[in-house]
Amino acid sequence: MIALSDYLILGAILFALSVAGIFLNRKNVIILLMSIELMLLAVNLNFIAFSHYMNDLAGQVFVFFILTVAAAESAIGLAIIIVLFRRRQTINIQDLDSLKG
Repeated sequence: MIALSDYLILGAILFALSVAGIFLNRKNVIILLMSIELMLLAVNLNFIAFSHYMNDLAGQVFVFFILTVAAAESAIGLAIIIVLFRRRQTINIQDLDSLKG
C-alpha cells in the first residue's frame, strides 16, 4: 500500500522540478509553459492524494476544473507563441525586447 506521504513527496519533487525549470531556463517560451503545466500537475497530484486519503470527492472534482483551466492556458499560450514566431522569427525571450513598453 502506498502511503499519503509518498504521493506528497512525489508532488513536491515535481513542483520543485517545475520551479527549477522556470528559474534555470528563461530563454525558451515553450519550456516555460511546460514548467507551468508540470507545476499544475504536481498540485493536482496533491489534491487527488488528499481527496483519496480523506474519502472526499471534492478534491477530485476540483482537479477537473484545474485541468480545464490548464488546457485553456496551454491553447492561449501556444497561440501567442505562434504569433510571436511569425512576427519575430524567434521564440527566445531575450530577443523579444519590444514588449518592454
